[in-house]
Parts: sequence; C-alpha cells; structure tokens
Amino acid sequence: MTRVTFLAHSGFWVELPSVTLLFDWWKGELPVLRPGVPLLVFSSHRHEDHFNPEIFRLDADAFLLGSDIRLTARNLEKWGVSEETAARCLRLGKQDAVSPLPGVTVETLPSTDEGVAFLVTADGKTVFHAGDLNWWHWEGEDPGWNRNMEVNFQRYTEPLRGRRIDLAMLPLDPRLGEDGFRGPKYFLELADIRRFLPMHQWGDFGFTEKFLARYPGFAARTVPVSRAGQDFTFEEEDV
Repeated sequence: MTRVTFLAHSGFWVELPSVTLLFDWWKGELPVLRPGVPLLVFSSHRHEDHFNPEIFRLDADAFLLGSDIRLTARNLEKWGVSEETAARCLRLGKQDAVSPLPGVTVETLPSTDEGVAFLVTADGKTVFHAGDLNWWHWEGEDPGWNRNMEVNFQRYTEPLRGRRIDLAMLPLDPRLGEDGFRGPKYFLELADIRRFLPMHQWGDFGFTEKFLARYPGFAARTVPVSRAGQDFTFEEEDV
C-alpha cells in the first residue's frame, strides 16, 4: 500500500512500505513518521515555494538536494545545520543516480527552471516528482524563448519515454492559462504514468477540472487535489 499526503503547493509526503519520501516541503503540517521507517527528504531547488531550511531539523536518513541549494559555511550557519546533518546531505546534478539507502535508487533529470526533478525507485514502485521541470509557455513572452523552452522540455523529459511510473507529481500551473496543460499532457503521453497528482497550483485546485474537461482521456489516471493535508491511499493494484 502507498499512502500520500498533500502538504501544500508542491509538497508531498509519500509512504511506501519500507521508506517515507518527503518532497519539496515548503509549508504544511507533516504527518507523524512511522517508527523504524527511514525518511528521505528531497528539495528540488532553492525557490522558497520548494525549499524550506526547516527540513534540516527533521530526523532524516538523507537529504537529497538540487545542486543549486548551496551548502556554504555561511548557509549552514544561517540555517542552523550541524556537521552531522550536513554529512547526510547529497547535492545532485542534472543527470545523477544514487542509492541513499539499500533498495532505493534516486535518479535526477534537468529542470527547465532551477534544480532537478526526482525519479525514485523503491519497493518495486517508481515515484516521480517533477519539481519545476515543466513546459513553461507564457503568453506574451518572446516567441524564441517559448520555442527554446519547448525544445528543452522535450529533451529533458526524453529519458521517461515509455517508462512505467506508478505515481507522478507534475506541475499544473493555472498562471499559464490553458498553456499550463502543455506540460502534464506531454508527460502523460510520454511515460506510462499510472497515477498523476497535480501540483504547483497556487491554491487554484479547480484548474484540474479544466484540464480534464479539455483532456477527459486522462481522468482515470488523474487524482485531483483539493486541499492541504489531503490524504490518498493506493492499493497495490492501483499503482
């Protein structure tokens, strides 16, 4: 069984049988950690809506950070990070693969904004958190910029082509209007995504309904998010 708690914005708490994954916690109340179950904390990049230095106060087995989160002496002091905690930090680049715990593999993809996206395999399941890897198409932006974004997004996501992903957390950003549909649509057509949880919605959870009205074929795989603190449970056959 897999249990997921939506914390806020792009923050998720994911409980797999043998490990708990915390992604891009910015704000929101954290669930109680299961006794004896290791915790891995992920921060895709330094933007304040994805990274909160309070993560370093958690009793985590490892902190996996986008490489733009700089662990300088000044930052470590400012954030109150002890030497012991700093030793458990792994800064990951755009195409890294590490095994922070036995039986757990973490791969990264480049982002079209800052930092990285995370692909985590554990307990026979694959979980993807896109961070700010998205097809950012802004109305009124220079056409060359938008075209460059399209090319980079498609290039960066190519390693996911045909890959089974049991749970994917993807940006569905209402600030882009209907252009915000581009990223999740492309992800859902590119990879074998079994469950999609929208994120980065800035509280406009009704935007998911608009996405599904345009693309009803994705409804069976989409798990709408409606409030902070919302819990989801997926049985083995669901993911």
